Amino acid sequence: MTLSKAARTRTPARPAPGSGFMFLFATLACVVGLIATYYYFVQTTTGQFIDESALVEAVDIHGPAGKAATEFLDWLPTISLVMAAVVVLFVTVIRRRWSAAGIAITACIGANIATQVLKDVLPARPDKGVITLELNSLPSGHTTLAASAAAAVFLMSSPRWRPMAGFVGGTFAIASGVSTLINQWHRPADVVAAFLLVGAFMIPAGWLIIRYGGAWNMWDGFGRHVGSAKMWLTLPVLIGLASAGVAVYSLAKIAPGPLQEGSTTNYFWAGLALIVIAGYLATVATTSLFAYAARRRDAPRR
Repeated sequence: MTLSKAARTRTPARPAPGSGFMFLFATLACVVGLIATYYYFVQTTTGQFIDESALVEAVDIHGPAGKAATEFLDWLPTISLVMAAVVVLFVTVIRRRWSAAGIAITACIGANIATQVLKDVLPARPDKGVITLELNSLPSGHTTLAASAAAAVFLMSSPRWRPMAGFVGGTFAIASGVSTLINQWHRPADVVAAFLLVGAFMIPAGWLIIRYGGAWNMWDGFGRHVGSAKMWLTLPVLIGLASAGVAVYSLAKIAPGPLQEGSTTNYFWAGLALIVIAGYLATVATTSLFAYAARRRDAPRR
């Protein structure tokens, strides 16, 4: 039996059954992924070599792309803060989502503090015979800032706008990560680690917002609004698959075998593809998770 409009307005928007376990699993997956990324790309010879090779080969395409990347990175903190501040303040003041704003901002700040703490407390890169700087650069601070700002906007958006906010925010975070690689500020693993760290903070925050945020977390499902069109999930999937193709091709060119060739930019393209795949995989998974958890407007009272 469907609820009347007045009754729906008074009814709290409870998460879908079983979604709490899914949010917990997603958070743990981010933590485990972060640990695995650090171990493989920092503590093993193969991981160090792949990661460092991508960074070194970025020199070969540094030029107009590098200049654009530098300008973007110079503006990144301002863009991130302004973007998050405008959306959060607008939604908080106009829509009066005070508790949601507090949760989102706290998680955003926590992710950025955790990034700086990890940079200081994680052991330096051990000598594995790979020529590289020993200091720890994982996770990327610029990427964390961009991804956490985008995540805060995502959390503050109503469910019907979240799919679009997820794609736009994910693209912004990926662009920041790619820029740090092109500019030789960070290795690919540093960027992927930043994505995972932000997820570990923002996913639990999202659960709290959905659980206690009120009736504004209700929606009509995909396809009922421009912000919740299915293309916002289709686009990142297609781009991710194309990036996977680039990664496979690049790695095949440097794999041992009769067709093996000396790499000039293959490691770079494989590392860039890894950033894009990780970013859009996180985008699709998070958007799908929140879409499932948000209550439908026609859901019966429980």
